[in-house]
Amino acid sequence: MSTPHIEIGLAPLSIEDVRKVAEHHHPVRLSDDPAFVNTLRRGREGAEALWRNNQVVYGVTTGVGEACERHIDSELVDAFPMQLARFHGCGMGAILDETTCRAAVMIRLVSLRSGWSGVRPALLEHLVNLLNHGIIPCIPAEGSVGASGDLTPLSYLAAVIMGERDVYYRGEVVPAAQAYERAGLVPLPLKGKEALAIMNGTAVMTAIACEAVARARNLVCLASRLTALITAALQLNQNHFDPRTFACKPFPGQARVAALICSALGYRAEDYRFAPDQRIQATYAVRCAPHILGVLEDALDWMTQHVVIELNSANDNPLFDPETGDVLHGGNFYGGHIAFAMDGLKNAVANCADLIDRQMALLVNEHRNNGLPPNLSGAQGARAHINHGFKAVHIATSAFAAEALKNSVSASIFSRSTESHNQDKVSMGTIAARDALRVLELTEQTLAATLLGAAQAFELRVQRGELRLNDLTDILQNLFAALRTHSDFLDEDRPLDADLRRVCAAIRRGSEGGLM
Repeated sequence: MSTPHIEIGLAPLSIEDVRKVAEHHHPVRLSDDPAFVNTLRRGREGAEALWRNNQVVYGVTTGVGEACERHIDSELVDAFPMQLARFHGCGMGAILDETTCRAAVMIRLVSLRSGWSGVRPALLEHLVNLLNHGIIPCIPAEGSVGASGDLTPLSYLAAVIMGERDVYYRGEVVPAAQAYERAGLVPLPLKGKEALAIMNGTAVMTAIACEAVARARNLVCLASRLTALITAALQLNQNHFDPRTFACKPFPGQARVAALICSALGYRAEDYRFAPDQRIQATYAVRCAPHILGVLEDALDWMTQHVVIELNSANDNPLFDPETGDVLHGGNFYGGHIAFAMDGLKNAVANCADLIDRQMALLVNEHRNNGLPPNLSGAQGARAHINHGFKAVHIATSAFAAEALKNSVSASIFSRSTESHNQDKVSMGTIAARDALRVLELTEQTLAATLLGAAQAFELRVQRGELRLNDLTDILQNLFAALRTHSDFLDEDRPLDADLRRVCAAIRRGSEGGLM
């Protein structure tokens, strides 16, 4: 069965549509709806009419930024895009992975489809060909202040359209010209306004934000199941998650997290019986988990809305009204909403890392783990004195969480004045988005380690005859079984780095990773 196309027309697209193209390589096609086709045509015709009639249009008949007072002769209008793409080729740092670069191409295509950017339909068709043939620009991570958009990172897309710089192609990094030749395609010379339309927008920060939001949603779900597994393994009071508690403080996301934990535990208020020898209240790391994870769950609703609006917007400058032909000089390239969402996301995610680290501390502490061995060691007899179980893993987990917290500082408050004080207040949206991914990576490492600790704690209970596997719900049995495919029970000490990497990879794959 063929993979369904993602159609680019006038209808809005979702983060999931972007992920289908970026991660799963769904093919893309332009709509043949007459309203869409006519909007694109009118947008370009109106834009061309302006400079053919010698009207001043920023970035077409003028220089850019502080140089906007410079006049560009009509015979150089189509030469200027190449210059614009070339002098912005100064990106540094790691090259973004192919999935993120694919997402950036897709998002730029979605932005340009409105007709307000004044580009030729041929440019949209070329972007479709790049995606469908897998010719994806290699975009450096560093060099954008998030206004005027992602100028330097997106210059790599503009250059690739013209056949320059390097691309991902069929599992290799090759010169763009070579990829075109192998794919049987030819580069597209950019004409007036088109390099600016490609570069003067928020596609890179939004691409990263799409991934960050999706990974954060997976994190909430899996951290909720982790909390349930720890509650079961340490035989803690399940009444902490009773839905009546959360009806009294009705944050929707907080209630959803509590419901996830109850579902994973199989908790029903009418059936629950408190054990007389049970500690009445667990520490905050368990009892308040819905209140901490719930902040992220609630915030993801508005963060997702910010990202979806951004990816469906015409976010370059200038814009051309397809109906009237009017030119609008503005600042839609500004990445403030993405910056704010990503700064908020990394703060909420880092708090989850801190929570999960505290849960690991609870598991390994013999004074808090309800009778389990120190550091969850599975060694027996005299060998118990030379084995240290999850001791070092706990130290590493604290390191991951601490670094996540350190990286949660807002990027947008570090706005700089750049480009001769023309770009005198910038968003830092791309840096905020990259920070958010780093915080997510560290939090996923914290989560992986604590998941293995919770599985170890449960299996120790089983070995001691205090619990049975069948005491867990299907949800937690499946989670436990999935963890055991990546890491065996720890009896004698062994390096756990490979185990942790396998669990991290499964977490990154979300629902396809087998842990959810």
